[in-house]
Amino acid sequence: MGNVDDITHVPCTMKKSTPGETDSAAALIDKRIADLGDWRGDTLARMRKLIHEAAPDVVETWKWMGTPVWEHGGIICTGESYKAKVKLTFAKGASLKDPAKLFNSSLDGNVRRAIDIGEGEKVDAKAFKALVHEAIALNGLPKRKG
Repeated sequence: MGNVDDITHVPCTMKKSTPGETDSAAALIDKRIADLGDWRGDTLARMRKLIHEAAPDVVETWKWMGTPVWEHGGIICTGESYKAKVKLTFAKGASLKDPAKLFNSSLDGNVRRAIDIGEGEKVDAKAFKALVHEAIALNGLPKRKG
């Protein structure tokens, strides 16, 4: 993980939900994208769009005091923004096949894998959607008894 100074601070607007509350996770993610207002917002929006194209019934959540999370039977990935990158961390990435070698961060972990995207970098849309599909399939597998 990068230096604390690398983290983009966006004030957390999360509060307890009340009936009729308009601060849904989707609205909070929209706000994060708008607040970034630069290539990072564009990148996060593009990756979010690919997630929705791959899984139209994906559930967006907002966790850990300000992290966009995409779920389908469990966490698919999170989307974090830093000063020099957007990081998409796949919760069970170490168990996913990645023939296109999209994972370029957190490669030493036993569970997670991440894709760091810098300014001007593009991610292969087809390969990314394949990772999303695979993550959803893995979330649907029965839990192994340990």
